[in-house]
Amino acid sequence: MVGKLLLRVSIPEYIDDSDLTIRDVLNKLLWDPRENSADYRLTFVHRGAPRDVKAIPCNLIAEVESSCFTYRSEDEGEVLIPFHRVLEIRDVKTGRIAWKKRVREG
Repeated sequence: MVGKLLLRVSIPEYIDDSDLTIRDVLNKLLWDPRENSADYRLTFVHRGAPRDVKAIPCNLIAEVESSCFTYRSEDEGEVLIPFHRVLEIRDVKTGRIAWKKRVREG
């Protein structure tokens, strides 16, 4: 009988995995007991914010859906952000990027 090899891969190692989605990274941050979502910051396009960009700690994320996530803040209440507005997810302790939006060439 052949056993299965189970690999434990940390979020920063995922950055070169082209199949990994924002949803995959967020679900790992929120549900994997080895991760602390407060250690990660998500940056997204937010019209009206300085430079039209806003960053939030990932522990504010309340729900992850198929094409968006919802976060809660004291100022704005519950806010829905579509995935296409996400620019990056970064580990604030190490500075490593867990996910970054690809820029189209051409």
